[in-house]
Amino acid sequence: MTPGQLAAREGVQPPSMTRVIAALEGLEYVERSPHPTDGRQAIVTLTKEGQDYVRTTISRREMWLDQRLAELTDEERRVLSKAAEIIERMARHN
Repeated sequence: MTPGQLAAREGVQPPSMTRVIAALEGLEYVERSPHPTDGRQAIVTLTKEGQDYVRTTISRREMWLDQRLAELTDEERRVLSKAAEIIERMARHN
C-alpha cells in the first residue's frame, strides 16, 4: 500500500501516517520501495521483523483473552454472547 492509502484506511491525515511509517522504519518493521508505475509514490510493506511482531502481538492478545474468558461464569458468558450479537447487528447497519 502507498502511504496515502494507509492514511485513508486508518482515517488519519497523510502527514501523520508519514511519521508513523518513519517510526516503523526505524524499528525495521516496514520498508518502502518504489511504486512500480508512479515515481512519486512508494509502496510500504512489512518486513520479516514486522510480520514476526504482528504474529507475536496477536498471539499474546489471544492468550490474554482466552484467560479472561475462562474466568467468566456461565451467566457472564451468556451475557457476553448476547452483547456480541447486539454489537454485530449494530455494525451491519453501517
